This record gives sequence, structure tokens and C-alpha cells, in this order.
Amino acid sequence: MSMEFTIKQSTLKDELGFIQGVVERKTTIPVLANILIESLGDNEIRIVGTDLDVTIRCDAEAVVEKAGSICVSARKLFDIVRALDAEDVHFKKEDNEWVTMKCGRAKFRLAGVNREQFPEIPSFKSTPLSLPAATFNYFIQNTAFAITNEVSRFTLSGAKFVISDGIARMVTTDGHRLAFIEQKLSGDEKTSAIDTLIPRKALLELAKIARDTGGDIAFGEDQKHLFFEIEGRLLISRTLTGAFPNYELVMPKDNDLTAVFDLEEMRAAVRRVSLMADDRTRSIRLIVRDGEIELNAQSSEEGEGREVVPAEYAGPETTIGFNWQYLLEFLNNAGSIATAAKAEGEKESDGDGTVRVRDGNAATRISFEFKDSNAQTQMRIADNSEYDYKYIVMPLRI
Repeated sequence: MSMEFTIKQSTLKDELGFIQGVVERKTTIPVLANILIESLGDNEIRIVGTDLDVTIRCDAEAVVEKAGSICVSARKLFDIVRALDAEDVHFKKEDNEWVTMKCGRAKFRLAGVNREQFPEIPSFKSTPLSLPAATFNYFIQNTAFAITNEVSRFTLSGAKFVISDGIARMVTTDGHRLAFIEQKLSGDEKTSAIDTLIPRKALLELAKIARDTGGDIAFGEDQKHLFFEIEGRLLISRTLTGAFPNYELVMPKDNDLTAVFDLEEMRAAVRRVSLMADDRTRSIRLIVRDGEIELNAQSSEEGEGREVVPAEYAGPETTIGFNWQYLLEFLNNAGSIATAAKAEGEKESDGDGTVRVRDGNAATRISFEFKDSNAQTQMRIADNSEYDYKYIVMPLRI
């Protein structure tokens, strides 16, 4: 089938940018390095990319002169389009699957493949549930870093996502640490209900889409797939099978000692002191005492590092060992969320309709909760009333 259409460069660049993350560059199935572009009536096209596990489908405005489809290299097309001037881009399908594209004085001829080689996309089901994109983004950023990288631990290679009894919750773990976040829902959201596992790759692609929108994400599932829909974009993911661990068993119930410290001070200290940690164990030692936390790390071959961070604490001196990377990943992610919140500021009304933004430069504080040197330690952002966010880490034996 022939095809011919014209689309704005900015529109095409945005949609291709979303799809790049799921397109396989190094694959044993060459067609997966391509995207499929199909016409939808006279004024719209559909762009699809997939790696068979995750699929992204984007609908975009275009002037369609001839209906049909083309299938071309996703990476090459994206590289060309983002280098073009902000003008209209014209596509025309030629014989033997070749595609010509023109933009201003630039002209390209791309090799394509037959549409029949492109895999069938799962049938789109309904998306009866919805949450604000900002909520999804916050959930993912605060939990995705704790997902395991071990391929063999299949049921841990994603996030447990639950909506039930008016509460939305996301949990991830790699067996050594656990990230937990939940939020109470209001209004129509209270009737939502789902309990599923979202694979890591789908989660990260969903976060990209959520960051660029202020609307709601509608979602649903069938026996094998999850569907997330927002503003003309659809993400389809295979679900993970198997039983997620009973995370409630590892949630500490009796951590009665608490130290509170400045996030930026602790993050900088961990980054510096960890430079002297043993490369194999990545061990860093925290000595929590009245008014401060002392960090130290040492390597038998390279030396040692030590730094003290002020903290609000009035309990017995306790020494706890951690994998420094687990600490720093939490502090980095908590810090990025806090920075975004401060940049946005807190909007409040003066009562006369005027909206002003309050200064958001107050330091972000972290609450560090523990029982002793050997039990699970819980960390969270202090004074965060909107979300119940907890990060639990198993300490190292020291």
C-alpha cells in the first residue's frame, strides 16, 4: 500500500521521542528496530514501537493525502527529525518499501520493511481506572530504583501496584531493601480497584510520559496485559506472573529510635565518605549519637574516610553498617523529588483571587528510624503529609 502525509516537525519529534525507549536497537528480531506509522482517517496518524514486552502507541495530527502504512528504522528517523528545522515534514512511500521525506530544502530516502513483518499489537482493552499523572510520577520516582537487576528474580523485576479501599500503593524490593509509598484517594478514585505487577521497563517508560503531562492517566488490565492511556498515547505492557513477597512482614513495627537530619548534608557526606569504602562490600558505617551521625568507611588497601553530620537525636549510641549505594540512591531520589517540589513552590490564595508562590527554600529533612544495629532501618521524608513513603534497608553485619 502507498502512503503520503505531512506532519509538523515538532509534533513528530515529540512522539518519536516517547517511543525510542521501547525500540530494540540490538535484537535478534530486526523488525523490532523499526516503528510502524499508519494512517487514521484524513487528519491523524498512529505511530507504534514495541519490543514485544512493552508497546507504545502514539496518535498525532497530520494531513493524510494517501492512506496506508510505512515501517522504517526508529533510531534513524528520530535522529533525522530532531535535526530538521521546525517546518512541515512530508512523507511519501515509494516502491519496494522505500520512503522519501522532505522538510524545507532537506530531502531523505529511507529503506523500509513490509508492514506484514511488524508484530501484531495486543488488542486494546478498556482503561476504566485513573490517577493523576503527577501521582504516578511521584510513585515511580520514589520506588523504581529499588527494583532488582537480577533477571532470575522474576517476581521482583517490577513494582507491585495496588488500589484498594480508597488507597493507592506501590512497592518494590530487591531482597535487601524495600521502597513503599501510598496515598489516600478521594472522590471517584475511591471506587478503583487493581492489584498487579508492573515490569520495570514499563514503569520507566510510564514515568517519561507522566512527567510531560498534567492530566490523568487512565489504566486497566486483562489476563496478560496492562494498559495505560493519556492524551493520545497508549502504553501496553505484559504483566509479570508469580507472587510478590509479603512485604508487610519486613515492615518494621517497633523502631523506637529516630534521628532527623538534613538531606543535602547527608547526601554530600555519603558521597564523599563512600569514596574510601571497600569496592567489594561497599560498606559504610554510621555511628548515631547525641546530636550527630558519624560516617566512616575504610579500605585495607586505600585508607579511610570520616565525616560528621548534625542530627536531632537523643538516644543510646548505635553503630549501623550499610551498603553506601543503597543509602545514596534513596537520598538522590528523595532529593530530586524535593527539588522539583521547591521549584514549583506552594501556591496559596490571598483571599482576593490573587495567587502567590511561597518560598520553597526550606531544607528537606530525613527521618532515620531504627531499633538496634541488626534490625531493619526505615527512612522517610520528614513532614511529608500527602504521601506515606518509607524506605527500608537491611543493615550489614559489622
